[in-house]
Order: sequence, then C-alpha cells, then structure tokens
Amino acid sequence: MNTHLQILGWGGGILLGTVGMAGMAVTVRAEPPLNLVYPPDGHETTADQIFLIGTAAPDGEVTVNGQPIQRSAAGHFAPSFPLQLGENMFTLRYGSEVLTRRVTRLAATVAAPLGVAFGDGSLLPAVNTARLPNLPICLGAIAPANATVSVTLAGQTLPLAPQPSSALLPPNSAVLTDRNQPSSDSLAQRYQGCATFHPDFRSGSGPLGELSGSMQRQNIPLGQPTYHLSLNGQVVRQQAAGTVELVSVDAPQVVAVTADPGTARTGPSTDYSRLTPLPQGTQASVIGSEGDWLQLDYGGWIRTRETQAIASTVPPRTLIRGIRSRQVRGWTEVVFPLQLPVPISLQQGDRSLTLTLHNTTAQTDTIFVPADAVIQRLDWQQLAPGQAQYTFNLKSAQQWGYKLRYEGTNLVLSLRHPPNLSGNREQPLAGVRILIDPGHGGPDDLGAVGPTGYPEKTAALLLANRLRDRLTALGATVIMTRETDLDLDPNARAALITQQEPDLALSLHFNALPDDGDAINTSGIGSFWYQSQSSHLAQFLHDYLVEKLDRPSYGVFWNNLALTRPTVAPAVLLELGFMISPTEFEWITDIAAQEKLADTLANGIETWLQTTATP
Repeated sequence: MNTHLQILGWGGGILLGTVGMAGMAVTVRAEPPLNLVYPPDGHETTADQIFLIGTAAPDGEVTVNGQPIQRSAAGHFAPSFPLQLGENMFTLRYGSEVLTRRVTRLAATVAAPLGVAFGDGSLLPAVNTARLPNLPICLGAIAPANATVSVTLAGQTLPLAPQPSSALLPPNSAVLTDRNQPSSDSLAQRYQGCATFHPDFRSGSGPLGELSGSMQRQNIPLGQPTYHLSLNGQVVRQQAAGTVELVSVDAPQVVAVTADPGTARTGPSTDYSRLTPLPQGTQASVIGSEGDWLQLDYGGWIRTRETQAIASTVPPRTLIRGIRSRQVRGWTEVVFPLQLPVPISLQQGDRSLTLTLHNTTAQTDTIFVPADAVIQRLDWQQLAPGQAQYTFNLKSAQQWGYKLRYEGTNLVLSLRHPPNLSGNREQPLAGVRILIDPGHGGPDDLGAVGPTGYPEKTAALLLANRLRDRLTALGATVIMTRETDLDLDPNARAALITQQEPDLALSLHFNALPDDGDAINTSGIGSFWYQSQSSHLAQFLHDYLVEKLDRPSYGVFWNNLALTRPTVAPAVLLELGFMISPTEFEWITDIAAQEKLADTLANGIETWLQTTATP
C-alpha cells in the first residue's frame, strides 16, 4: 500500500533461474540460511514497537536476543518487540548465522529544554503569519516549569501563562492498527497567550500610526515577536523565526487559482484534510497566511504557488440567476452563470449531490434542469449570507462520477450517466471501460516486501495481468496504468483515471502495516474509498472476496489516497492480503490461489455492474 512499508528488496540468496508466469518472467531464488528484510539497520521510528520480517530454512530454530520466535511452516517470521527510547539492538541467530539490527526509537513529543532556555523551534510563529485585524493572535513557547515568560509584539508585552497538559493525537495511520487513542502530552511545559491587534490610522502615533493614509501596502507589519524568559535570576531573550502581519480589510489581496484544480485544505499544511478542490480560475480574497499557505475568504487554505494575485482589491462577490442543464455524450452538464468564478464546496449523499457556492447571493427565479438519466429534481436555498446551495435529488443511490470546471465565469457541473451494459450473455461487460492499476513498480518503489524479500510490485502486476485477461474475455475494455515493471508516480496514475474516464477504476495492492502493527496476527482483505460514489463498490468487493474466497476481513476504510481521489468514476484501492504476514504471504505467492483470486475478483466486478448499472 502506498503509505505503508516500502523497504529493501532481496537481501541475499542464490539465483537459480526464471520461469514464465502469466506472461512475465519470475525470478526463483534459493532460501538463504537466515534472511531479515525489515527493518534496515539504523532504522528510526517513533513507534513503541517494531516487527522483524524475514525467513530461514524451516528446520532449526531462530532466536532474537536469545529467545526463540514463532515461524510459519515455510520458515517465515514477523514477531514484534517493544522499543525503548533511544537505540535498541536486535541479534538474530539461526545455527551459525548471526544478523544484527539497530533500531532507534525517537520521542513522539517535544522534549523539555535543558537549562534556562526555550524549547528548540517552539517559539511561535515559526513562519511568517498574517491575520485579519481584531482576530486573536496566539503566541506561545516551550520553557522550563516555574519560569516567567512573556512576549513583546508591536510595542505590546503579553504575559504567557503555563498551559495544562493536553492529549497527544496519534497519526491517522494509527486507525490501521487500532491504536488511535490519544496519549498524554510530553513533560515539556507550554506557555501561551492571545491578544488582538488593529491598525490605528487616526492617531498617527504608536507602532502602526506611521502607516496612516497609506493603503498601498496590503499587509500591515506588526514585527517579529521577542520572547522573554526569567528563571532563578537568569534572563533569556529570543526572537521567533516568523513575523506577524495584519491583513488589510480596505485593500485585501485577491488571488485566482492557477492549478487545475487547486488543492484546498482545512489548515496551512498537507497534514490538514482536503476540501472540495477549487476549479482553475476560482477567485477569492486572502484573509490570512502562514508560510507559503494562504487562507481564502470562504475558509479553505491553499498553497501560494497554486494561485496568482490579480489586479483587484475588491473581494469577489457574485449574483446567480437562471440555471440550465444540457446533455453531452454520457454526461448531464448543469451550467451556473456567475459574475465571477467563486469558491465552491460539494458533498455527495444517498441519492443526492449538494453544491454550495460561496460569496454568492441567489436571485434564482427560473431553473430548467429537467429529469433525465441521473437527475430527478433540483432544489436550492440561500443557506446563509454569501452561501447559495443547490441540491440535486438523484434517481439512483449509486453515483457514477462528476466533474467541475469554470468556462469563463460559468460554473459547469457534469454528472455522469450509468454505463450501458450490452445484455450479451457471452460478453456481459461489452462497452464497459475498466481501469486497472497494479500498485508500485520500478526499481525504487517495491511496495511492501514479504519475508523472503519478494516485492509487492511483482505480485500486484501478476494479479493485474490475470484480472485484465478475465475482464477482457467478459467483453470489457481494460486500461492498464502499467503492464511492465514501470516506475509511475501515484498522482500520474490518478491523472490517468481523470483523463481516461473509465466506468470504474481499481488499484490493486498487497498490504503492510506501520511499525506499531502486529504482522503475525493481522491478515485479510482490505478495501479503501474516498469519494462517496465509491463506497458501495468498496464494500461490495470486500464482502464478495471475503465470502467467496473464505478469506479473513481486514475491513473497509475511508482513506485519502491518490488512487481513491478521482471524481470521474467509482475508484477503489484493494489490499488483497498482507505481504508481511508469515502465513498469508504463502497464499499471495501461491499460483493457484492467485488464479482463483483473479477469477473471483472478475466475477465480483461483473456482479456489481449488473446489479447497479441496470435500471
């Protein structure tokens, strides 16, 4: 899987030869006496445990730090061991063979400073920041307990109070190992305080008065915060790395989105969740910034490089009146005529799709959006000042895809029609276009590896080729993102889905876990989706494979992955077993089992299309 274990390949062994398998050459290697493929020596992690993945000849005993470990019948192993903070040494023995690995556990929380000093990198803001006037600007630092801490900004000195310990949230990946509970924060003492600032253009005095009458500068500088720390007679002064500015409300910066589309988020970094992408050309005023991120007036954040400033100081606002729809091949297009291209949000529900136009006031009195292959009825309301909301009531709970774009100032929402099945008993999927993405590939992206070093990229391609042949026999047109050991970026694969507009898209993978997972006791079929239109397909294929193959269930997850994000079709990422599981790995590398998996997956796709695409 893209976000998980991607490590070293084969660590040793003797090349015996190659044999043909499903149209490609597969290297066969001899089992080494002892082989450890994960972790690499010198590995660093914040997890509190680590699994050791490898194999040895089935006879005999493998020990780790003198203790025998559990192995599969074929000799594979993946035991987990607790980690202490700092360096941990593991010594593996099999007969006369010895391997060692050093694993360093790093602290997941900020450490308390040593002596009378501020915590390294703890002074806020760490990057240049801008906020609207009269909104709280919160400043903070980490310092020793019982210290007196204050900060000076724009001529004002703000005392900072010690804050109670707060819960530390685990990473999103902790959901995958069922370890997503908050933990206690570090022992470092945090100090914080908030204040409001406003430009005083009337007084002509004070830190902001010198800007009186000058409205050409869009942001008003407050300066660089200076922190003061006093403890046991010692005094420390230090400036924050970032500056603070106020955004001008009289001459705001206005930007247009240049990316196609722009990635909007809930906060100023890629750690924050994605919002509905902003179509190229979207205009909005800037109400804040942090580093190279801009906060737009409707609330979303976007990278500066995905925008460009335009020659306007007037916040973009628009009216909307009559709305019409039109038919193009396979799609219904609904045209929203606007004065300016404004930010939008979109949400899919059961038999509904809701589009919200921000910075928009409705004068909508006439709509011509007749019932068609997708739409039953269109309703609208002025949800709030500046928010016009349009709800499409749909004929089917299964949605097949959508697109959003600006044509000048017209917003065009395209809703996809269901695929037309041929009704041909011999080739029931004739006319259906299916995209298959074999995960990973190339010399640098092996994906997960099994105990022998066998890479996920090879297993995924073998399965994809088998599935392609079966779907083709059923009449489908199959599009492959790769048919060889090709290095292809995940975003490029996702872009191919958007470009090709298949009826559905499947990305095929075999799984791994974060370091704190349990590689021995975790197994099964997993399915991942992001767009609501993909939910039913993800659940159906998961259930179908688990039942028909009598395989364990890992579960169905909503997950923000590159191959699940495309909107033009139902797109699902399947994790079809765990490479790192000592026993499930044997199923993954069993030719007969994978032939059956390809048959069952093809049957599941056909069954899902027959039950959802047929009126």
